Amino acid sequence: AVAQLMRVAWRTVGAICARVAAEAEREVDLLANLKRIGIDEISHRKGQRYLTVVVCHDTGRLVWAAPGRDRATVCAFLDQLGEERCKRLELVSCDMASWISGPVAERCPQAVRCVDPFHVVQLATDALDEIRREVWNEARRAGQTATATELKGARFCLWKNPENLTSRQEAKLRDIERTNRRLYRAYLLKEQLRQIYRLRPRAAIRLLEEWLRWARRCRLRPFVKLARTITEQREGIEAAIRHGLSNARVEAINTQIRMMARRAFGFHSPAALIALAMLSLAGLCP
Repeated sequence: AVAQLMRVAWRTVGAICARVAAEAEREVDLLANLKRIGIDEISHRKGQRYLTVVVCHDTGRLVWAAPGRDRATVCAFLDQLGEERCKRLELVSCDMASWISGPVAERCPQAVRCVDPFHVVQLATDALDEIRREVWNEARRAGQTATATELKGARFCLWKNPENLTSRQEAKLRDIERTNRRLYRAYLLKEQLRQIYRLRPRAAIRLLEEWLRWARRCRLRPFVKLARTITEQREGIEAAIRHGLSNARVEAINTQIRMMARRAFGFHSPAALIALAMLSLAGLCP
């Protein structure tokens, strides 16, 4: 009975939030004066249920959200923005997904797309972990049980930033350098790619070119593949370096939306979650 009462209460709150948010949006134009925006998706429910969110980098506020994670959802946002305001967009931060970059390039050709640095480094970390699994499987098949156990436990020291390693993890990394040059070379490739976001733009772009030359001839298949991906996305990656733009603000908004969904123990309809997010994160709360 209590659970049923809670569900009814949350549905009532959701309906109230939706009505209040709709009334507030009629009075406030959240899409006015947008120049630098970030676009991302967030999973709000199990079963591949997503929201697409748009955040203004200048104000740090949520300005638009809708169910879905596809090209049609981004086109719906651009339709609502309108042709004139689309032409005023200067920078758009996002990941490498074509369902975002395609509509933005078509409808806002003057806007510079900035590829989020986190996703670039994450691809390098995934490539490193693929090498680690390959080396671990080779040791296991060769009957080298002790080596396989050490490699399986080395995942976190390879993932972590060097400045955050414990003394034990530093020792394990030195052992990998001494005993497995292929895995250590993959680790150095990951770390050098991460360093481009710690340098000034000119030095960072120069280091990126050096990294691409190294990755193309490193004879590590996952990193050769990653070099091709980065070459395809290079314009957006260099734009993010030059403009110092990332999806950090968008991820912060996504975290707060997840907290809302968790506190509510989920929502039956994304409309209620979107309404509550707009009231809390878009500055619409009366």
